Amino acid sequence: MSLLPTLPIQPRIADLGCGSGAGALLLAQHYQSPVVAVDSSAVFIDELTARAKQLGIDRLIVPIHGDMGKLDRSVGVFDLLWSEGAIYHLGFEQGLKLWRPLVADSGIAVISELSWFIDRAPDPAIAYWQNAYPMMGTEAENIDRANRCGFSVLATHRLPSQAWWVNYYEPLRERMQQIEITPITRWRSLSARQSVIQETEAEMRMFERFSDSYGYTFYVLQAF
Repeated sequence: MSLLPTLPIQPRIADLGCGSGAGALLLAQHYQSPVVAVDSSAVFIDELTARAKQLGIDRLIVPIHGDMGKLDRSVGVFDLLWSEGAIYHLGFEQGLKLWRPLVADSGIAVISELSWFIDRAPDPAIAYWQNAYPMMGTEAENIDRANRCGFSVLATHRLPSQAWWVNYYEPLRERMQQIEITPITRWRSLSARQSVIQETEAEMRMFERFSDSYGYTFYVLQAF
């Protein structure tokens, strides 16, 4: 946030695909301005609301349980639109097309997106992500997509690979190991669990081998 252009006093802010609210809470605290926080999960929205109350900033959080791809200008026009690890549900270009009307002219959008870091990635990585996320593009392709959607790209910042392990994969592995199977649902739950674990382990192995080829990039955009 310290690298962003100067925003208006008490900027209008939205966090789309906010999850349980890590970003929305940080934005509200940093700017001391209301944050419209949108997520399709009622569980996440309830958790965000509870966390905001615990921090004493519930007055600054405007929670919306809804589809971030079906918003219109009635929810507001924003000086700062923030979205971490969520736009892939829509596709990077499609999401930016849908969100451009929500951003004020010259407003800022900070979007993280899974991106190729090199033009020609190793074949195993390409094969894996063609199946998992076929719309994944290179950083250069995503810059072109942003331009087509009415945004200039002010900067890009890659999420360090360490963050994947420390903040995502290692906690995820611990939770998988703690899963308990009840006798009533043993066969069905066991099958589902094994499938999820296998998929997650395959993703971890892929990232361990090829993290220099891809990862999350933050795109700092300005609407024109």
